Amino acid sequence: MASCLGIYIEPNIIKYAKVSKERDILTVESFGIKFYDKLGEAIKQIISDTYSFKVPISINLSEESYQYFYMFSLLNKNDLKKAIGTEFESLCAERGVNKNTIETRYALVNSLEDKEKIKVIHVSTRKNSLNTQLQPFVEYNVSTVAPMGVSITNVANLKAKENVLIINLEKNTTLTTIVDQKVYSVEQMEEGSKTVLENINAKENSYSKAYEICKNSTIYTMEGKELQDEENEYLEDIMPTLYKIASRVQEILSSSTVKIDRIYLTGTLSVVNNIDLYFQEFFKTEKCEILKPFFIKDSVKINMKDYVEVNSAIALALQGLEYGLRDMNFKQRTWKDDLNNIFAKGDNNKKTSKSGKSLNFNFSLKGALDNTERWLLRVAGGILFLTIIYAGFSMYLANAINKKNLEIAEVKRHTINQISLVEKDISNVKVKTNEYAQSTENLRNIRAQIDENNKSKKVIPILLTQIQSAMPQGVQITSIENTTGNHIIINAQSSKYEQLGYFKAILKTQGILAPDSIISSAGEKSGDIVRIVIEGDLP
Repeated sequence: MASCLGIYIEPNIIKYAKVSKERDILTVESFGIKFYDKLGEAIKQIISDTYSFKVPISINLSEESYQYFYMFSLLNKNDLKKAIGTEFESLCAERGVNKNTIETRYALVNSLEDKEKIKVIHVSTRKNSLNTQLQPFVEYNVSTVAPMGVSITNVANLKAKENVLIINLEKNTTLTTIVDQKVYSVEQMEEGSKTVLENINAKENSYSKAYEICKNSTIYTMEGKELQDEENEYLEDIMPTLYKIASRVQEILSSSTVKIDRIYLTGTLSVVNNIDLYFQEFFKTEKCEILKPFFIKDSVKINMKDYVEVNSAIALALQGLEYGLRDMNFKQRTWKDDLNNIFAKGDNNKKTSKSGKSLNFNFSLKGALDNTERWLLRVAGGILFLTIIYAGFSMYLANAINKKNLEIAEVKRHTINQISLVEKDISNVKVKTNEYAQSTENLRNIRAQIDENNKSKKVIPILLTQIQSAMPQGVQITSIENTTGNHIIINAQSSKYEQLGYFKAILKTQGILAPDSIISSAGEKSGDIVRIVIEGDLP
């Protein structure tokens, strides 16, 4: 019977599930959630509690990213691999990233947009991030490191010709689209359980209590609002995140060429009661439901919701039992892994009789062996065994050294190339600096001209408003002219000199024109009308 311990790790929370397989029957032997301060101690406790000291362990990849390339379907396997490598190198060059610091895997699926092309689902992560994720398991048998966005499909009951979207509401939310039982795309969102738990933890100072609050919170839909007995103060920490996720999914589905038939919800936030009903209000044609492991039947002994809580861990355990996409394993095999497999398979050499007793097939030399011969045979066998191990280890070291030498040469070539590019960039920067300085000066002059123009546009309306409110009775304005800049010429007339003098005084005293700049012409009388010209600058 094969077994695997799936461990899903995120800040402050570990989910685990030990799954066994006998023929085609899958069983969850143990599972749970643990909140931790020290990751190493929490892992040690889980392995001890589940008695998984020698059991293969499958863990989640962290900080992965997804890229998508499109290749012609007529390429053979080797050419396709080279083309994918070239595309990724170009992407790294654009982003200024050394490709030798990145670990990658990929899967292929037929493109829905172009029947003559293959869509490449390319997953990458930084090697130092991968090593950090593996560090707490250095004493244990880690067999699989898989991206959660792809592995979560392992627990779903996927049907032929059905298109499914899995919304995994973990620390960060992943949206996995499955077309006809095959992963077609994975999109990542910043929003997820991390924001909700941190907000509640800030109030309660306990991640475990924050999780229990989520688990005991109930969302009431628009139709069921009247059923709500009391206000839940923590919904204000939960609902904004759920709304952002649901709205984003709406946008993706509306712009996607894939028609989704069913939406599954899983992950930490899926424990919120009625979350499926809440999401259903956003999607009218797609059916929303909680993702349940396909091989687990409802039981009165264990609530199905308890299994759903650890879906991510169950999915990883199934990945370790060779479900899902095998090429998405980021764990590199070592001689130690191969040696463990050799010893693990040793028990398979035993045959079983009909009575159920174990039978061992022993091979012996002709004639009886004395104690000395037996001793010599054992020594020879031991030497042969050590020789094989030594030869294998030497080959492994030689290959590792050659690989590192190639990597060093590649890094050196990359560095020289980058230096030449930097020198070229420096030269370009000097040229662009002069152009930038000239452009900056031109923009400054244009801005000053625009400001002056905008100021001039408002001069007459503002001046008219001020004059209208201050102009004495009997004075008429025949014209106002803004000749240059802020200089104003006013032609006014009245039947009396005194009224024109009073008007000039108002212009000074109320600061409508700058007092020191105001001058006026001598009054010219024509019939009963006295005309005067007043000049001055705006204050």
